[in-house]
Amino acid sequence: MNQTRTFLIFAWLAVATMLFMAWSRDNAAPANPVVEGAVPAAVDGGDSTVPTIARESVPDVASASATPVAGMSAPTQAVAERPTVTVTTDVLRVVLDGGNVRQADLLAYPQTTEPGSEPMRLFASDAANFFQAQSGWVSNTGAAPSHDASFLPVGTQRNLTLADGAEAVEVPFQWTGADGITIRRTYTFTRGHYAVQVRDEVANGGSQPWVGYVYRQLVRVPPVIETGFTKPESYSFHGAAWFTATDKFEKRKFDDFIDDGPMEKAATGGWIAMLQHHFFAAWIPGATDESRFSISSPRGAGGQQQALVREVGPGVHVAPGGTAATSARLWVGPKLVGQIESQQVPGLERAVDFSSYNVMAWLAGLLFWVLSFLHGVFGNWGWAIIGLVVIIKALMFPLSAAQYKSAAKMRKFQPRIEQLKERYGDDKQKFQMAMMELYKKEKVNPVGGCLPLLVQMPVFLALYWTLLEAVELRHAPWIGWIQNLTAPDPYFILPAINIVVMFATQKLTPTPIADPMQRKMMQYMPVAMGVMFAFFPAGLVLYWVTNGSLGLLQQWWMLRKYGESPAKS
Repeated sequence: MNQTRTFLIFAWLAVATMLFMAWSRDNAAPANPVVEGAVPAAVDGGDSTVPTIARESVPDVASASATPVAGMSAPTQAVAERPTVTVTTDVLRVVLDGGNVRQADLLAYPQTTEPGSEPMRLFASDAANFFQAQSGWVSNTGAAPSHDASFLPVGTQRNLTLADGAEAVEVPFQWTGADGITIRRTYTFTRGHYAVQVRDEVANGGSQPWVGYVYRQLVRVPPVIETGFTKPESYSFHGAAWFTATDKFEKRKFDDFIDDGPMEKAATGGWIAMLQHHFFAAWIPGATDESRFSISSPRGAGGQQQALVREVGPGVHVAPGGTAATSARLWVGPKLVGQIESQQVPGLERAVDFSSYNVMAWLAGLLFWVLSFLHGVFGNWGWAIIGLVVIIKALMFPLSAAQYKSAAKMRKFQPRIEQLKERYGDDKQKFQMAMMELYKKEKVNPVGGCLPLLVQMPVFLALYWTLLEAVELRHAPWIGWIQNLTAPDPYFILPAINIVVMFATQKLTPTPIADPMQRKMMQYMPVAMGVMFAFFPAGLVLYWVTNGSLGLLQQWWMLRKYGESPAKS
């Protein structure tokens, strides 16, 4: 079976697989029902019931006149008027006001490949791109600060920069209540890291015990995603995700927030996140913290539909004169596999959404590990892709050899097939029967390449998702004219090379098709594939060109070994 027909079969199978995956997502089981009852989550004893925050009273995060969440203190100052602190590290530039992370720029990731391009902005305050990480408190026994309350900066500095030689910078804020409760919140930024430590210390200077529950949430206006065959981000997952020890990794697309309704469940440890192409934000509570996860779809001040994912808990019981503390990590940055794994948080690696299916995700992760190793050897992602193809070809050689051996034998018998065509003329049925009889007699399997194809298809699909999702390849150059492996080839050189490779493969392996129209369609297939590949990311086309070139070399060798002497009738 020649390369063109092999690709056609692969394309049909790939489309069927993707349709099945889309159908599975659309018909997945509905979100878990609301969990009734209390979740024990206390420090130093006391009332441990984690409150359920009313979804319909979620504060309007885009407005200063927000209605507070049930159980929260009302905002004491308009959001725009609260003092902010800007923190700059080697990888982040963040604007904070104590309860909200208003803005976050990823300094190592420009928006485009143009010189001087602004850095990628993950958190933003403008209405069209609104996305923030927020944290506040609720209490059963007294006043507590919502994320819109007056957390005031400690000290007078409003611009902090990670000093040369320093490993971390701390940014403290403090809220003081009328009943003697103070909450000191400290953000700790570490050099080279995207995980921010957020620690809350509660001190009770009053005369009555105080019980409070911290909540942390991510809220955003769902982004408008450009769809289309040439838009890789349209194939990536955009929505909320969460992980619990019981139900493991779950997610919901922004488009399904309203239709699927609210979700609420108990959790110990775990994490909540919002994912997008190449980047994500996540709250990661302590590994033993007991809390309640929920998602909902409130509306902003301008009536815009928003998506919100929240965790409430753990609870703290603070006696008069006593203190208590709770902390979590806020991830704000790219989907860097190495840094994510270094957090040692169960399931957090699934934020790199290689696939919704565990086996495919595992295979894609394995391919990425090999790619990363090869990148360490070559120092270039383009050469790493080529090296990966060579390794895959070497491992698949015993299987693919059967495909090329079958094709070589078919070429060997091509003169006899031509004689059969002349003998039976337009009688296609007799021609097909005679050709199959010839194959049977000479022990030639015309579909000998199908099994290798079926084995290789999952590898190709996994690699496709790897190249699509891996932020490490974003804007990565190869050589010369290819300065961005995640964008199409600007001069269409790789697609043109692919056309040549496919034509050469066709010439090496004539196709025994009697219908002239079908033969002509097969002859023009390389051109059609070249046009399609002109819109593919250059990294994926590089993979296919390398794979096809090595296949052509294998085909040429097999022809020399099995098919150089035409069979005689």
